[in-house]
Amino acid sequence: MDLKLLFITLLGIICCSSAQQEGNECIKANALSCGECIQVGAKCGWCTDTEFLKQGEPTSARCDELESLRKRGCATAKIENPHGSQRILKNKAVTNRKKGAEKLRPEDITQIQPQKLSLNLRSGEPQNIKLKFKRAEDYPIDLYYLMDLSYSMKDDLENVKNLGTSLMKEMSKITSDFRIGFGSFVEKTVMPYISTTPAKLLNPCTGDQNCTSPFSYKNVLKLTSNGEQFNSLVGKQQISGNLDSPEGGFDAIMQVAVCGEHIGWRNVTRLMVFSTDAGFHFAGDGKLGGIVLPNDGKCHLENNMYTMSHYYDYPSIAHLVQKLSENNIQTIFAVTEEFQPVYKELKNLIPKSAVGTLSANSSNVINLIVDAYNSLSSEVILENSKLPEGVTITYQSRCKNGVVNEGENGRKCSNISIGDEVSFNINITAQGCPKQVKPESIKIKPLGFTEEVEILLNFICECECHKHGIKNSDMCHNGNGTFECGACRCNKGRVGRQCECRKDEVSTEDLDKNCRKDNGTDICSNNGECVCGTCECKKRDNPEERYSGKFCECDNFNCDRSNNKLCGGHGRCECRVCICDANYTGSACDCSLDASTCLASNKQICNGRGICECGTCRCTDPKFQGPTCEICPTCPGVCTEHKECVQCRAFGTGEKKDTCERDCSYFNLIKVKDRDKLPQPVQAFPLMHCKERDANDCWFYYTYAVNNTEKEVHVVEALAASYDPFNDVCLVFGLALLLIWKLLMIIHDRREFAKFEKEKMNAKWDTGENPIYKSAVTTVINPKYEGK
Repeated sequence: MDLKLLFITLLGIICCSSAQQEGNECIKANALSCGECIQVGAKCGWCTDTEFLKQGEPTSARCDELESLRKRGCATAKIENPHGSQRILKNKAVTNRKKGAEKLRPEDITQIQPQKLSLNLRSGEPQNIKLKFKRAEDYPIDLYYLMDLSYSMKDDLENVKNLGTSLMKEMSKITSDFRIGFGSFVEKTVMPYISTTPAKLLNPCTGDQNCTSPFSYKNVLKLTSNGEQFNSLVGKQQISGNLDSPEGGFDAIMQVAVCGEHIGWRNVTRLMVFSTDAGFHFAGDGKLGGIVLPNDGKCHLENNMYTMSHYYDYPSIAHLVQKLSENNIQTIFAVTEEFQPVYKELKNLIPKSAVGTLSANSSNVINLIVDAYNSLSSEVILENSKLPEGVTITYQSRCKNGVVNEGENGRKCSNISIGDEVSFNINITAQGCPKQVKPESIKIKPLGFTEEVEILLNFICECECHKHGIKNSDMCHNGNGTFECGACRCNKGRVGRQCECRKDEVSTEDLDKNCRKDNGTDICSNNGECVCGTCECKKRDNPEERYSGKFCECDNFNCDRSNNKLCGGHGRCECRVCICDANYTGSACDCSLDASTCLASNKQICNGRGICECGTCRCTDPKFQGPTCEICPTCPGVCTEHKECVQCRAFGTGEKKDTCERDCSYFNLIKVKDRDKLPQPVQAFPLMHCKERDANDCWFYYTYAVNNTEKEVHVVEALAASYDPFNDVCLVFGLALLLIWKLLMIIHDRREFAKFEKEKMNAKWDTGENPIYKSAVTTVINPKYEGK
């Protein structure tokens, strides 16, 4: 087998086995009572039938998945499977109010629905609740202006002195119920003036500047609807100073958040504008002034002054986030361009906050506040209080224009205008039961709003049948346990299915004899443990596999297999023997008694040429094959029947070339180079050799065979391969053309030669001598020669 295929197969087996083991958490939990069982998960049920357990099965075998319990013979009416539920306790409709309509008290305006629910939670079963939020028109607003009065903010103070009436006028376009307050801050008085003189503390400014002494935080004006009063009191404020750049604004923010009565916060939209041109001190910086106690997050205002700045350190950012969220305060940081990056990072840590760029003299503060308010109020973010142990919550939001968000984004909706309505689907799920089984409550609220939804949580930790338990029942060995939900819940110190043993006598030699089938076998067949003289069979890694029997000698996984399936997938394994389903037989239930799969197209069993065995035809006529003995590869006419399809698929020609893909995809086509490569007949399956002529009088060769149910055609890839010189018209035609060409060439050559000879004979040559010709022969006479 290919190594890659083997690896994939093994991986699939491992994954499947792992999924089985992880899947049935009910059995693995080893629950000894119905209450323990239903806490495992929503899939688990408990069978209360007293006759349900087989010999050797422990009490925990009553806890299983619902479908598995039914398969094992437990009637649906005997299965304990409680479900969670919910009840709405307060469901006041959201307010449909128009600006200019009859004025309502803030507590009479509703923006979130429902307001209170009660949930009964079953472990692992989520309860879905739907919340509706609608942003009310003309909703009241409280705005508290918290300003840095260090010397660098001198020119800003001049512009803020007239802020009250101007801001009241601008905010009247948004709401008819607007209140404004004012507070200021500088720095802790012990820092950085530890070594300064008292005179310097009274007037920290240089030169002839008249400044007030430094302070940590002062509540100048409680929230009021009187803009003139705001202008008057702010106009009396004086600038102060300190020596380092960061300011003590975090102390001031903490007091504004927690001193609700002093500030005058109502249960409406709460805005705090934090105006500065400097950075901030935070937790740990107090050590520079000898302050080591962490901020306690409580109100310490006396005569509207923060009196514990010398005693408590600055709060941390996380502490501020907590208090601002608890008190539903939305923060607007109005800071100069220089410190924009710092406060934008801070904004990312504080939900429902915004940052605006303050001009050098705060002249743009009104536009900044209005823009920031519109930005904050157009987004709804849900948050929940601390969840009880084992409880989880998920959100899904359905916002404007059909936008759906999930995960962390499921908590919020953006770009909400006044009068828009959005909804949230919330799933609350419990895993198990709390250690102290008592009702709990959580609260869900939109950040920056005072309204909230209260949800009471009740946990289903016991079955209904638990209420009808019989204490000290005779069914539990002389009253040694409580008989409930079809089983005994043993008293302390007792064990066994019927609580028949004390813990100190669970295993003795005499009792162990009762757990042996005979003297030569292991205790409980080595598949269990002897408890009180009775075998309790051990559990397998795969919870679907079980041992059973008086001596744990049986199991439900060691039966015959077919196609790698236990009992062929058509039966169940009981004590190592397959109990087959209806219409199946055989040791592995792999033999079907249904003959419908053997019916041929003529409605005869196996076409009248075979026998139906286990739902499959065994053809008795050797010439016929196929699932219903209807295929005869060697019968006359087979070649002609498949000729057109072979021709169109192999060569793209023939009558079916236009419908080839539709009509001729019923066989696998394999091309070979020549006729010697065509498969030869074997005994395994019949094979037919075919030789057919195409429209051009050329031959093509192929074989047709049926291998089990697969039809295979091997075809020679070229029409001109392996020709027969006597019968192949293509070859004869080619030779004839060649001979004709050769004959023509011979005639042509002879004519040309005869023409040449004729011209040579008719040529007339000149016989004159060449004047410069000299003979190559020279005659010399010997002077001594005398003629003798």
